[in-house]
Amino acid sequence: MPKTRKQMDISRIDRNFSAPGIGDFKVFYTDVKKAPFVIEGLPWFRQNHSAYYRIPRELTQEETNEGIIALSNHTAGVCVRFRSDSPVITVRAKLAYSSDMNHMPRAGSAGFDSYCTPDGGKQCYNKTVQPNRDQIDIEALLGINPGKGMCDWLINFPLYGGVETVEIGIVKGCRLEGATPHKVKDPVLFYGSSITQGGCASRPGNAYTSMLCRAVDAPQINLGFSGSARGEEALAKAIGQLKLSAFIYDYDHNTPSADHLKKTHEKFFRIVRELQPELPIVMLSMCDYKDTPDCNQRREIIRTTYRNAVNGGDRNVYFIDGETLFGRKMRDACTVDGCHPNDLGFYRMYKHVLPVLKKIVRKNPRKGV
Repeated sequence: MPKTRKQMDISRIDRNFSAPGIGDFKVFYTDVKKAPFVIEGLPWFRQNHSAYYRIPRELTQEETNEGIIALSNHTAGVCVRFRSDSPVITVRAKLAYSSDMNHMPRAGSAGFDSYCTPDGGKQCYNKTVQPNRDQIDIEALLGINPGKGMCDWLINFPLYGGVETVEIGIVKGCRLEGATPHKVKDPVLFYGSSITQGGCASRPGNAYTSMLCRAVDAPQINLGFSGSARGEEALAKAIGQLKLSAFIYDYDHNTPSADHLKKTHEKFFRIVRELQPELPIVMLSMCDYKDTPDCNQRREIIRTTYRNAVNGGDRNVYFIDGETLFGRKMRDACTVDGCHPNDLGFYRMYKHVLPVLKKIVRKNPRKGV
């Protein structure tokens, strides 16, 4: 078959692979850093010399903090996209380290999951790869396409584990092409706490950030830093340099005090706003709202940032009260530990943020390539 502009020769690294109930296939592996694969979620990828690292390398621990520097090696929000008619998709990866926590499934913290969109069909979840405890080297079936038609594939990387290498395997003789462009070209960027990073979703695609970006068909940038997002000016400046469709932030959980939040929240907003006067910015307060003086004070600080912006004439700013995010019924079923959302909690967060994000996309369309 002649090679098109978006096709490529498959790597000559091959392996026989057996898919239960489907048969034996010879798959050929290619590093996802090579065309036509598209890696998303790493806006400073070239600047960082193709490292799986979520912030600019030049940012120091003094400008951010020790937690952010360490957690930037995690691949929350990172994915690879491509098209293929291969009947099976496999993954071969080497994790930088295994991420195993007592309150989060390993499939979410250190695993991969896949979404498939057949030509003319709807995007649907396909498969999950869940490493064993302390497993570093992975080779597993990650996608099944029994119809053998062309499909768009989205492979999500681990939320809490870093990766050293990731290769995708497709069956010999099948097509491999660049992914269909997103409907919304510019990414939606999220900045916040462990909840933003995806704790404690059962698999990467169930983080509310990923749900939102799939729903509006936009790339995702996830700058969630577990326990470490404290409104650093250096990160606000870095975010303000990016071309984005929307910016959503909610780091109140990680501030050591309400006073710290007050000193940083509006300043963070104003740094980004000065660099991007028209960027839609969404402010959230903590999703696991409790009627306590501290929680109410933090919410009012965030609401004040919003009100000051609106009173100053800003029409591209939004506030979402965290008390609404889990809904009214069975709120106590929405977390793993009273704080971190489970899949139900993330789904409800997604449902409450989605109308705002859809409004932003309609109001500020940036479509095409």
